Amino acid sequence: MADRILVVDDEPIILELASMVLASRGHEVLTAESGTDCLATVARYSPALVLLDYMMPGMDGMATLQRLREEFPDTYVVMLTGKGSEQIAVDVMKAGAADYILKPFKNKDLMERIDNVLRIRRIEIHNRDLREERERLLMEIEGWNLELERRVAEKSRELELAHTEILQAEKLASLGHVAAGMAHEIRNPLNAIGLFAQILKPALAGDGEKSGYVDKLLKEVDRIDAILIKLLDASNRPRIKTEPVSLPVIIDRTLGKFRDQLRASGVQLEKLYEQIPPPLLADATEMEQIFTNLLANSLYEMQQGGTLGIRVRHDGSRVFVTVSDTGGGIPAENLRKIFDPFFTTKPKGTGFGLSVVLRIVKTYNGHIKVNSIPGEGTVFDLEFPLE
Repeated sequence: MADRILVVDDEPIILELASMVLASRGHEVLTAESGTDCLATVARYSPALVLLDYMMPGMDGMATLQRLREEFPDTYVVMLTGKGSEQIAVDVMKAGAADYILKPFKNKDLMERIDNVLRIRRIEIHNRDLREERERLLMEIEGWNLELERRVAEKSRELELAHTEILQAEKLASLGHVAAGMAHEIRNPLNAIGLFAQILKPALAGDGEKSGYVDKLLKEVDRIDAILIKLLDASNRPRIKTEPVSLPVIIDRTLGKFRDQLRASGVQLEKLYEQIPPPLLADATEMEQIFTNLLANSLYEMQQGGTLGIRVRHDGSRVFVTVSDTGGGIPAENLRKIFDPFFTTKPKGTGFGLSVVLRIVKTYNGHIKVNSIPGEGTVFDLEFPLE
């Protein structure tokens, strides 16, 4: 196999002789007469091997060898020396020479040494390329593994979310059956209590204290009835009238209800309608109920000020709405419970607000997700199909 070889010597007869021997074996031969010329030639032509004289004026062979090994590691060096000192041989090998040949040399010995060095060079470079290819493949495999892990984690989250939505839907369905029965069974005695309280009220009109007791009794009857209505709203869909509904219009209308509360609490509103989506075929009252409950929760968490964010966008097939706040956030242990009926952390809450939101969102084949960091705030992401 022919290679490019550079012969470096300050003696023309050595250059001529070595060039003839190497050329006869089919090698491409270059020559240089000094260390400086050697470095320039190697930089330009990248020979496989340099046959380098140890003793040269100016930059000697050892200095040239050191420069070659530092700057051109793929070019191997065989040192020519007229001194047979073992110490010189040790020094040049330590400096990075692949071999050394004593002058005067025999042609056969020269070619055997050079062929051996070229063979070793090919093997070592091939092994290095294999190692680099191995490292590249390992990095590529590692990248594939990371991507696979990411996809598995993403699919696991999607499955977990789907499972959670199924459980929530089943809870609401079960609640619907229970709520209907409870409303019927509770309202009968509740109506009787209210009726008797109204009968007693005129009889106790002269006793201010006892008459007040009756008023409190009737107020509690009304409160129980209101809870039953909310329970039914959370589990069953009332009669609705669907029509084309613009979500930005619904959101703006809902924000109008909270304008005074926003101002009183010192809450900043950041509203971004990236695109105005096409209308949804929905019930406007139900859509307004979604944002009324979400905004009420957000403002409850920001009574001392904060930022309320609302963002709307669409991709032609789905509408995306984000409602965010900078309130106290939701503890991790409560995130899975917030859509459950009766679950609340508010002192006077009934636990139906987000259950109603979930029921309405699912009615329109939508999705709702919540992310929260305690102390930093909460983000609700809603998604509705346009079809």
